[in-house]
Amino acid sequence: MTIIDANDMIVGRLCSIVAKRALLGEKIDIVNCEKAVMTGNKQQVFGKFKDRRHKGGPQSGPFILRSPDMLVKRMLRGMIPYKKQRGKLALQRLKCHIGVPKELEGEKAEVVQEAHMSRLQTMKFVKIEDICKSMGAKL
Repeated sequence: MTIIDANDMIVGRLCSIVAKRALLGEKIDIVNCEKAVMTGNKQQVFGKFKDRRHKGGPQSGPFILRSPDMLVKRMLRGMIPYKKQRGKLALQRLKCHIGVPKELEGEKAEVVQEAHMSRLQTMKFVKIEDICKSMGAKL
């Protein structure tokens, strides 16, 4: 089992790396999902999620998740063929957590350098926690 710390990680790059590793058979826990970042201008990112939330209705979707762990898990699901058996098994091997759960506190978390925020050329980013709070999450 691998533990990955999402603190200051670019969420799209992190998810693509984690999805590939899960498809190869690795069991992965992602901790500190709320501290991951999404690149882009704050108003544009918030506007994108706001527009997506106002499409459709409560019964028809699209269903936008408010909690950071479920938002990251949905991003991971988009990078996995989740309707096929191989993708279903890969999705079952993935777990996302807000903060660090008690059973994983003593373990050493891995940092994925390819997805770290220090690789950004501009400093325009938004934390996943801020996106979820703007959608009404109670963190």
